[in-house]
Amino acid sequence: MPDWRRRLGLEAHPEGGFFRRTYTSPHVTHTAGGPRPTATSIHYLLTRDEPRGRLHRNRSDILHFLLDGGPVEYVTVTSDGVLERVTLRAGDRHFLAVPGQVWKASQLVGDATHALVAEVVTPGFDYADHRFAVGEDFAHLPALRAELAPFLP
Repeated sequence: MPDWRRRLGLEAHPEGGFFRRTYTSPHVTHTAGGPRPTATSIHYLLTRDEPRGRLHRNRSDILHFLLDGGPVEYVTVTSDGVLERVTLRAGDRHFLAVPGQVWKASQLVGDATHALVAEVVTPGFDYADHRFAVGEDFAHLPALRAELAPFLP
């Protein structure tokens, strides 16, 4: 496995894994949460030591591009309880768009040693627009509790 963490200067991410912001647009748009850059992007890395990203949601749309490694599985849940699992892997599906307000989590699958993903957020990311999930968020969806448990605190 390439030492992406060192090569890209990645640091621990509150979601799990490692990240570094790589771009912030100089252009600003106005959102319900206030002014935001029109786009931001990060490198995001999962490893065997940090194989899972916690369930969370953002106001903005997020585009995910698998750059190296994998496969990596994304679990998404809409507000009305539609759960979807999408696996990104080289030579196959390597892109995923997650609309704003959709819960998402990620994890390495199979014998993957790592997954390096580029994420583009539009409008740009701001922690004020981000929320980690807790079990109570899915009290109205009891059938999903077991599937989501690995991604909750």
